[in-house]
Amino acid sequence: MQTPDPQMYSDLDRLGDEIAELSAHLEAATARLLDRIREFDERGGWSNGFRSCAAWLSWRVGLDPRAARERARVARALGTLPRLAAALARGEISYAKVRAATRVATPETEERLLAVTRAGTAEHVERIVRGWRYVDRQAERREATRQHVLRGLSVYPGDDGSVVVRGRLTPEAGALLLRALEAARESLCPRRRRTATTSGSATATGVVQNGPAEPPTLPQQQADALVLVAETALHHGLDPGAPGERYQVVVHVEAPVLANADQPGQSVLEDGACVSAKTSQRLACDASRVVMREDADGRLGEMGARTRTIPAAIRRALHRRDHGCRFPGCGVRIAEGHHIKHWARGGPTTLSNLALLCRRHHRAVHEEGYQLERNTDGALTFRRPNGWTIPDVPDPPAVPADPKKTLLETNAAHAVTVDSHTLTPEWRGERLDVGYVIDVLHPLTNPIAEDPASNPPTEPPAAAG
Repeated sequence: MQTPDPQMYSDLDRLGDEIAELSAHLEAATARLLDRIREFDERGGWSNGFRSCAAWLSWRVGLDPRAARERARVARALGTLPRLAAALARGEISYAKVRAATRVATPETEERLLAVTRAGTAEHVERIVRGWRYVDRQAERREATRQHVLRGLSVYPGDDGSVVVRGRLTPEAGALLLRALEAARESLCPRRRRTATTSGSATATGVVQNGPAEPPTLPQQQADALVLVAETALHHGLDPGAPGERYQVVVHVEAPVLANADQPGQSVLEDGACVSAKTSQRLACDASRVVMREDADGRLGEMGARTRTIPAAIRRALHRRDHGCRFPGCGVRIAEGHHIKHWARGGPTTLSNLALLCRRHHRAVHEEGYQLERNTDGALTFRRPNGWTIPDVPDPPAVPADPKKTLLETNAAHAVTVDSHTLTPEWRGERLDVGYVIDVLHPLTNPIAEDPASNPPTEPPAAAG
């Protein structure tokens, strides 16, 4: 029987200690990275053409989209969880544990979950968080059921003959009503302004008779808006319309405005709301269009058939070529056709003059000053509003010759002191009883117990028996 070499085990132990210590250094550096990501996100550093901080991280750092979203989410969460952030910055807990804990942690429960992250392994924390979220979902379902049961609307005549309306709606139904009332109030505002300008008449001596009434209060505006919503519903027979028409946005825009946004002319939605000429140009890039000709008095003289700006055959070829938004770092599959030179200015509807852009970046090109051009070799060049080119692939960062040495020096400069046992959990091999942990720690399962934050469990408890 071969005798183990003590020297071999000694070397392996030292190697294991080095791995554990370097891992703790990496976790401390990760805390600083998350802190920078949070500041970058809060200051909108990603808004130079990207739809989110996660999208920028995916492009600039090379993270896959899911990992980028998680980094941005954890960074934002740690801004309100200083204890977890500090423990990660000291290399005491891993990013994996923090990522799990921040899915449920609040400032009120942070201390309890910090005890869990220190006591258990990453697998323990994941299992406890799943149990924690299950309790939260059960509470949410009970609350949703309560709100549904309590919904109601009472409409009854008052003593003076007016009608009194009182009610309670579920959150989603209430949000729908509020949006409808908001739209109705905006529709009524122009009418009130027109009424106000014509409500008074001046005499020969300049004295105003029948002056304008006081503007209505918000409750009065809400009452008027509710009446308009009811009238509109009855007028349309309570029919929301066919799906294709229900979500259609109609814009009336004059031809000179489409060709040159600086030209005077009409650019309005179907309900009369004004939109910018740049918006009209963006919507007209990839839409159905109907050409109408009017005489000098505004009477309709001729109306053409509705046609697509981009024919179906060219659209299929466009999607086959581009596969999604062409903006650097985007790639969203649901995209709109963009005329590099607008068709209203003589640009042809050909593949060489078209590019796919998602709605966010289509707006950026038309209305936020971003520029797009096709080079002679067929490649696309995107520029920021200041003219700087946006590369398809960012320049690689400078990496020091000895990354480990740089990492240790940086951590030392931030007063981070770790060793091979800094990341070691307090768990000693007991079987985890998730139900017991949730019963002890979750505020909804143990609301009247002594504050667990003052005396949290030091290790995942063993199962009974």
